[in-house]
Amino acid sequence: MARVDDPLGLLPYETLRGQPLAVVLAPGQGVGFAWEGGSLAIPTADPTAVVARVADHDPRWVWWLARETALPLLEAGVRPRTCWDLGAVARLLWAVRREEPDAVWAAAHGLPIPAPEVRRPAMHGGPSLFELLDQDESNEGPIGPAGMLTRPWVNGFWAADPHAAQQWAELALQVQQIQATQLATLADPRAEPRQPPLPLLTALSESAAALLAVELGLYGLPLHIPTAEGLLRDIVGERPRDPAHEQALRQVRDDAVLQHAPGDAIDLRSPAQVRALLGSVGLTLPDTRSWRLEPHAATSPLVAALLTWRKAERVATTYGYSWLDRCVEAGETGGRLRGEWRASDGAGGRMTASAGLHNLPTELRSAVRADPDFTFVRADLGQIEPRVLAAVSGDQALAAAAREEDMYAPVAAALRCDRPTAKVAVLAAMYGQTSGAAGAALRDMDRAYPTAMAYLRSAEAAGREGRDLRTYGGRLLPLQAVVAHAELPQGAYGRFARNAVIQGAAAELFKAWAATVRDGLHQLGGRSGAQIVLCLHDELLIHVPSEHVDAAVEVLETSLAATTRWWAAGSGVRFVAEIATGPDWASAH
Repeated sequence: MARVDDPLGLLPYETLRGQPLAVVLAPGQGVGFAWEGGSLAIPTADPTAVVARVADHDPRWVWWLARETALPLLEAGVRPRTCWDLGAVARLLWAVRREEPDAVWAAAHGLPIPAPEVRRPAMHGGPSLFELLDQDESNEGPIGPAGMLTRPWVNGFWAADPHAAQQWAELALQVQQIQATQLATLADPRAEPRQPPLPLLTALSESAAALLAVELGLYGLPLHIPTAEGLLRDIVGERPRDPAHEQALRQVRDDAVLQHAPGDAIDLRSPAQVRALLGSVGLTLPDTRSWRLEPHAATSPLVAALLTWRKAERVATTYGYSWLDRCVEAGETGGRLRGEWRASDGAGGRMTASAGLHNLPTELRSAVRADPDFTFVRADLGQIEPRVLAAVSGDQALAAAAREEDMYAPVAAALRCDRPTAKVAVLAAMYGQTSGAAGAALRDMDRAYPTAMAYLRSAEAAGREGRDLRTYGGRLLPLQAVVAHAELPQGAYGRFARNAVIQGAAAELFKAWAATVRDGLHQLGGRSGAQIVLCLHDELLIHVPSEHVDAAVEVLETSLAATTRWWAAGSGVRFVAEIATGPDWASAH
């Protein structure tokens, strides 16, 4: 591609809208662009300002990693609308475990995935051996003799000047074109020809989820610190003054249980000792899981105290005062709980986060409080996994049930059982359970929904045999590697695959919906207005100016309808969302 140094007038604005435009920021130096047929280097001390001008023409930004490129743009007030994240698409397409450019480039070109780069500290104030090697290799260009990206470029040589950024953008565009071509080969030839292929649409929504993950980390979850401190006092006691005081408070919590225990004191943190204690009072149980203990709480003071202790212990050890001090930042309008978000975990493809964002106890949710003049709007996809099963399997009978507001009612009629048993049977089918309380109803699933059950059994067989699968949206499930490396207990591979094709597809639908909601909320004010602040499995939590609550609810509803029209096209399956509003997370249910 030709290299030019002219300003923005040379960008083909008339053809940019919706088209891939690779962008690389060289902080303090300039910005590099690449598009089909050309590329451009623009020297500038403020590259984000240049990108802001181009953003008005609404290209589809192509970048190596959202956290590398999108974060400085968002911090500068530039809110990209659409993108193609090479790392996110590589995870979808090739199941790469690292999304860094060297791994993505290697996967795109069929090369061995390199090990993560290890940087060594310099000795005696001078350059390290690795830094000297980087200097020696920097003149070789970004691609080495073996076709791999060279170390200095992987380590950031592209940020040295705008011309290097331009070269890095050209390589990004090259990878994007390879990814788009391979995604097209995954398209179902029976699909509606006027609609973009589903794997391509999945790549776009996975990219948008990677961008949303950066926004979630930057914006944070509103959390009212005084309320949180009050809840902690109620659950675990006062704030410890020092380690000795903390140990004393811990003993007080333990004593509330041990006062009901006969004999010598035991370690409540040892499941074996707790099980033996329960046996000594006549409760012989296979394990000490809370759901096994709960039926005995009404008749056993020991069990009731133990369940209360467990809740307090979890909060004290994971969500105590140290967590509050470490993870929640005080601000002018209120606190913010921030963590690092990932757009796709290693198993189910769901969005995950650090800092306890994905496991915040119910007891603390009332501390997640909207800022003044703001309101929370919460939306939860109802019965998403069985509805996804109906859509991806093509089972017409199950799809008919999924057209109802509560799909378990018609399923119960078809299985000739009550609704709770029908629910357990459907969930057991997706999780590979073959016996238990819903065993008879589960066997009736074969009669009532043979196509759906055949779909699940096919996935299970692939898991047992170590055959790779792809989800409905095209995400690779590398079962051959999982089995080869013995990453699961023996016999679990079939169940893993059976659930992964459903959970993975459900995660893809959720992220596509979240991406559509994010775009719709942009019309309500972007970062300074309505903002997604939490993605919890199948639930979205939106922080919105109170005067825009009705508009946000409409965005949620219309976005779900728009998303399912293309995601579940022709299936006849209905997807529903339960929507509620409130001043805090607990009340928005």
